[in-house]
Amino acid sequence: MHRICYNNGVVAYAFESFASLPLQAHVSARHGGVSPEPWRSLNFSYSRGDKPSRVLENFARFCAALGRDPAHPVRTHQVHSTRVARVGWTEAGARQESCDALITDAVGLPLFLVFADCVPLILYDPIGHALGACHAGWRGTIDGVATAALEAMTVAFGTVAAEVRVGIGPSIGPESYEVGEEVIGKAISTLSGGEQYFCRQNGDQSNPCFDLWKANIDQLTAAGVPEEQIELSGIDTARNTHEFFSHRAEKGRCGLFGLLTWLEPRE
Repeated sequence: MHRICYNNGVVAYAFESFASLPLQAHVSARHGGVSPEPWRSLNFSYSRGDKPSRVLENFARFCAALGRDPAHPVRTHQVHSTRVARVGWTEAGARQESCDALITDAVGLPLFLVFADCVPLILYDPIGHALGACHAGWRGTIDGVATAALEAMTVAFGTVAAEVRVGIGPSIGPESYEVGEEVIGKAISTLSGGEQYFCRQNGDQSNPCFDLWKANIDQLTAAGVPEEQIELSGIDTARNTHEFFSHRAEKGRCGLFGLLTWLEPRE
């Protein structure tokens, strides 16, 4: 990914592999907003104690930097599920309840999701010119939200997995995400070869760390997406709190950053 600084102070990251494709996908850093500590400064969460007026201003600034109307993005009420909502311009500005993935073939319609360690995933179908965006925490990763979105795109738009381009944005990395028995047990019982996604960083003195990145990549490649068509940012939010919010590293005292993505017209 490459880092972009805008005139209003907003900073966002964009995927290198999407540069020549007719879509936009931008992950916000925490700069350029109006929120004080502990939400400093471009916070998009209404539920972590920040004032709604500041969150609205932050969102307006992010949209202004990207040239989008803040009244248009489709939002989600994220619940760590595998529910996928298909949206079009009829849903512009509306919040989709209890879902963690959005898909669309509506050109220009922005999709917006929020994060603070969970994995942002973008799926682009260049043949059908369709787009998917996912929020994958440990539950969504284990339950397969990324492949659920891919399957929904296949049904809705005739998407072929072998053609899909994927971007995996900043999120907690495999050396930072210590987990307990609940996560380990569910992963091992649900994922094929689930043991491979866990390792200990300090011998037997620490809990195992869960590799969310590899788990999502392996599910997508098993579904038919070529690995060379998946761009992994490799940015660990827990080790880059100067740039991104991290629920784990900041012990819940932080805001949420955002993913804003949309289809451009094809030539």
